[in-house]
Amino acid sequence: MTPGHGSTVDGVLRRSARRTPARVAVEYGDRSWTYQELDDAVSRAAGVLLGEGLTPGDRVGAYGHNSDAYLVAFLACARAGLVHVPVNQNLTGGDLAYIVGQSGSSLVLADPDLADRLPDGTRTLPLRDADGSLLDALASAAPYDGPEPRSEDLVQLLYTSGTTALPKGAMMTHRALVHAYLSAITALDLSAGDRPVHALPLYHSAQMHVFLLPGLAVGATNIILDAPEGDRLFDLIESGRADSLFAPPTVWIGLAGRPDFATRDLSGLRKAYYGASVMPVPVLERLRARLPRLAFYNCFGQSEIGPLATVLGPDEHEGRMDSCGRPVLFVDARLVDDDGRDVPDGTPGEVVYRSPQLCEGYWDKPQETAEAFRGGWFHSGDLAVRDADGYFTIVDRLKDVINSGGVLVASRQVEDALYTHQGVAEAAVIGLPDDKWIEAVTAVVVPRGQVTEAELVAHARDRLAAFKTPKRVVFVDALPRNASGKILKRELRERLGTVPPPPAG
Repeated sequence: MTPGHGSTVDGVLRRSARRTPARVAVEYGDRSWTYQELDDAVSRAAGVLLGEGLTPGDRVGAYGHNSDAYLVAFLACARAGLVHVPVNQNLTGGDLAYIVGQSGSSLVLADPDLADRLPDGTRTLPLRDADGSLLDALASAAPYDGPEPRSEDLVQLLYTSGTTALPKGAMMTHRALVHAYLSAITALDLSAGDRPVHALPLYHSAQMHVFLLPGLAVGATNIILDAPEGDRLFDLIESGRADSLFAPPTVWIGLAGRPDFATRDLSGLRKAYYGASVMPVPVLERLRARLPRLAFYNCFGQSEIGPLATVLGPDEHEGRMDSCGRPVLFVDARLVDDDGRDVPDGTPGEVVYRSPQLCEGYWDKPQETAEAFRGGWFHSGDLAVRDADGYFTIVDRLKDVINSGGVLVASRQVEDALYTHQGVAEAAVIGLPDDKWIEAVTAVVVPRGQVTEAELVAHARDRLAAFKTPKRVVFVDALPRNASGKILKRELRERLGTVPPPPAG
C-alpha cells in the first residue's frame, strides 16, 4: 500500500491549515479557532484518545451536544484511525444501549449532562465542561504523529434514522466522505468567502458532512450554534456575521412563522439550503416571496451516500419547485421497477445509486447489506419520477405510499394540497388500516388558529382526485420527529392505528 495519498477526512483540515493558517476556522460561543489552532488541537486530541489504550479500528461513540469539542473529537478519531460513532443526543434507554452495543464502542465521548444516561459499565471520557475533559487534556497532550489512516479505512458508522426499522450503521470510509465533500462543494457553490452557521445537530450526517466539513475544506469561517434558535440566527444575519444557513423544512417553517420574520433585515442571507425531509411547495413559495434575492438549494439524499445525492440549484427552481434536482458530481442514479429494470421518464420508480460516496454496507448486518446492494446498485427505498431533462422529483418513501382501495396514493401530494390552507401549520399524511379502503388516507394536522376537519377535507377535495382526499383528519399539538427534522410516520401509524373512523354518513 502506497502511503501519502491524503484522501482522508482529517486531511481536509490539514490542507486548509497549511493554506490559510491564520484564518478563523470555527467559532463556538466565546471561543474561536484559527485553522492552525484547530489542526493542532485535532492532533493533540488524537494523542489523547490513543493514550486511552485505543487502537486503530476501534469504535468510539460520540454522545454530545453541538460544540467545538464535538468537531475536534470527530476529526481526532479520523486522524488516529478510529471509527467515530455519532449518537443522537436525544436517545435514552434501550435505543441508546442498542447503538452503543451494536457498534461495539470501546469508549464513549459524552457531554457530562448526558453521561448518566449511558448503559452501566460504559467507559466514558467527557467531551467538555468537566475535569479531565477532552478539551482540558489538550494543553498537556503531545500531538499525534503516527501513521496516517488509509483512504479505504472506515472512519464513521452513520446510523440510519430508524424511521421504519432498527437503526443500521452505514460503514463510511475516508474515501467515501472526501468524495462527498467535493460533490457538496461543487453543487452548493461553497467558497472561502462564505460565513455559514451550523445549527442542526452535528451527529447528523447532513450538517457535518454536507456543510461543516466542506466549509472547512474551502477555508470558510464556520459558526457552530447549540440549536437553530430564531433570535440568535436573525441576530447573526443582521450583523453580517452569517450569510448562509442549512435547515430542514420544519425549521424554515418555524422561522417564516415568527412575527418578526417580515420586519427583520435578513438581506444579508445569501444562501438558503433545505433538506432532510420534503419541503412543502407552498412554504417554499412564501419564503421566496419574502426573500426574492435569496438563493435556495434543495439538498436530497440519505446517510448511506454521504448523504448528498441530488441538488436543485437556485437557478433551477422555476417550473420545478417540487423537484430535488439532479445527481451531484460523484453520484450515478437510476429509477427502476421491482425487477430492477429502468422505468421511462415520467414513470415512478425506486431510486438506486452507484457512487464512490456510498457506504461499504451495514455494520455487522450482512443480510441487510446484500438486500440493499442487490443487482450491484444501492436501493434507496425512495420512489421518484424523472423528467426528460434529468430532474428527479421524490414521490414518497416506498414504505409511505398508501394503498387506498387498491389504488396507490403518494402522501406528499396530499400534504402539499393541505399546506395551501391557511389553517394548516404542519401536516403529515399516512395510511391507517380500514375495512373498506384497506388503508384510509389520513391527515395528521397541527392547526393554525381555528379550523375544522370538514373544512380541510373540502379544501383537499377541491384540489385532488376523490380517492386521494383524506378520509379523516386528526388534529395534534405537534408531529413526532427525529433530530434531523424527519417526521416519524411509523410512530404516527402506531399511535393512531386505533383511532376510530369518522361516523358513517
